[in-house]
Amino acid sequence: MAGDISEAIGTVAEGALLARAAEPRRGEGGEAAAAGTCLNCGTALMGTHCHGCGQRAQVHKTLGAFLHDLLHGAFHFEGKIWHTLPLLAWKPGQLTRRYIDGERARFVSPMALFLFAVFLMFATFQLAGIAPPTDFGPPVQVSADEAGDARTLEEELAGLHEARKAMGDNNPASALIDRQIAAIEQRIAETADKDGKIVLAASEDKGSKLTYQRTGVAILDQGIDKWRANPGLMAYKLQSNSYKFSWLLIPLSVPFVWLLFLWRRRFGAYDHAVFVTYSLAFMTLFYVALVLLGGIGVSTWVLVLFGTFVPLVHIYKQLKGAYGLSRFSALWRTTILIGFICVILVLFLDLLLVLGAVD
Repeated sequence: MAGDISEAIGTVAEGALLARAAEPRRGEGGEAAAAGTCLNCGTALMGTHCHGCGQRAQVHKTLGAFLHDLLHGAFHFEGKIWHTLPLLAWKPGQLTRRYIDGERARFVSPMALFLFAVFLMFATFQLAGIAPPTDFGPPVQVSADEAGDARTLEEELAGLHEARKAMGDNNPASALIDRQIAAIEQRIAETADKDGKIVLAASEDKGSKLTYQRTGVAILDQGIDKWRANPGLMAYKLQSNSYKFSWLLIPLSVPFVWLLFLWRRRFGAYDHAVFVTYSLAFMTLFYVALVLLGGIGVSTWVLVLFGTFVPLVHIYKQLKGAYGLSRFSALWRTTILIGFICVILVLFLDLLLVLGAVD
């Protein structure tokens, strides 16, 4: 448990620092610059900040100041977060429009907030013990002919050994990999046809057997074959990739929002990108809050009710405020956007499947 907590704290800090990189601060503070010149670019100083690069005339050189910078830069966002979050929650359309119109210094940028939210979600899920299922029943193994690409269980076993080596001993998924390796090694030793090809029977428990349909698309079918061979490992890969590649939701979503305003030329791709990114940041933070509420005993039906209707209301309010829509225009666009979101999630899952296949 202690390891999970420390890993979660480290994940939050990592996300905060990445977000900080996307939300830069001008200058440092502390020791005075020498000879009246900027220590960064050498420009003659005319005040407390360099007019050439923006760095402050003083720079710190103490450990205490460094630790202060770390905490301040990673978690405070120079006070912007306290201006951003209330508007994101209650007036998301106003926040989106003000940022698009150029009011940047007051608010955390959409990408910085999104990065921090994703890492915070990852850390919260780790603390709450939320993970993909690993027990899919006995693995449904396939022959090389079924796989369609001449893969054998020996190749799958080599991939598992490589994944296990990369994970190390402290990874929560290492025990799952060890069990999969042991099961495949035992089955390889026990079952082979006269030609030496591995042909393993599916689980006798038909209720636990997963159903797979081939698509005819080679790279997708490769991912499906890996699901059949090792569903537990692939579920772990999907969860891991969903965090690493969550940013793909932004370029996937922008074209669909653009379709909602196809005939309104004054709204461009940048407007839609800001709208999408702030919306994704809110949804991520909102579901983190639901997980935390569930952890302190809030009933499931309340969480489901909030988890269903709050996102709908938020999308409606953000559309209405960000694009200056009437109630009717915002309502029908919200309805269509909900359908688009389903399509976007399917596309995102397909991309994760492809990434898992080539990983």
